[in-house]
Amino acid sequence: MIISVASGKGGTGKTTVACNLAALLGDVQLLDCDVEEPNAHLFLKPEINYRETITVLVPEIDEDRCTLCRQCVDICRFKAITVLGETILVFPELCHSCGGCVHVCPEKAVSETKREIGLLEKGRRGEMTFVQGQLRISEAMSPPLIKAVRRHVQPDKINIIDAPPGTSCPVIAAMRDVDFVLLVTEPTPFGLYDLQLAVEAVKKLGVPAGLVINRCDIGDSGVRDYAAAEDLPVLMEIPFDRKIAEAYSNGILFAEELPKWRKPFVDLYRKIEKRIALPAL
Repeated sequence: MIISVASGKGGTGKTTVACNLAALLGDVQLLDCDVEEPNAHLFLKPEINYRETITVLVPEIDEDRCTLCRQCVDICRFKAITVLGETILVFPELCHSCGGCVHVCPEKAVSETKREIGLLEKGRRGEMTFVQGQLRISEAMSPPLIKAVRRHVQPDKINIIDAPPGTSCPVIAAMRDVDFVLLVTEPTPFGLYDLQLAVEAVKKLGVPAGLVINRCDIGDSGVRDYAAAEDLPVLMEIPFDRKIAEAYSNGILFAEELPKWRKPFVDLYRKIEKRIALPAL
């Protein structure tokens, strides 16, 4: 089973929910796919025992063989290759590693070389397996690293993905082909607006979803009204609580610090199990 914990905006408590849920389920795997700013390790404090440099393939031009025919330029939708006068230029940061330029070059002047995009780390926290990606500073494209993290999914386990915030390509990479998307939001106008975008993305993917409302006792009723209209089940509500905030500030899982929250998180998982068998949004 794969559960992706996502949100339309940052700061809603997505990582908090993902980490507390994973910690209370025991023998699970948490994959931190928020590779631009991974922070699940701050709460789980895993013992890292494996590191791997992640690379992607980018074009390399043999200028002695290149005739400046521009076929590689024309096929590249991302403008990673261009010709200026008598010079051909490659912009590796723009390359999406499709290999089209290699395929169309009539002179076989284009080959591929590896470019580092980030680091993958794996470790343990008790029974839990932990995997995270860390995107290289200044790197623009995170989906290849997210996919590398997701290759460590263990089908025979519960896998919880901490997805990036928002609704762009990195989020889709973390939500595609999962069994359930758990959306985390807050009952504010900003929370509602970004939740609407996230729900539309989930609909496109055809994945069943549910909602956690964090800081549920602030704001207004807009999020609940929208959830009811969309038939999006509210599976859990977390109040604006000073003790929870203090635990978070100290890098402590509040469901472990405050025993009364253990059962609600286990119940949350049971509700997800039941929803998986139902039709998607």
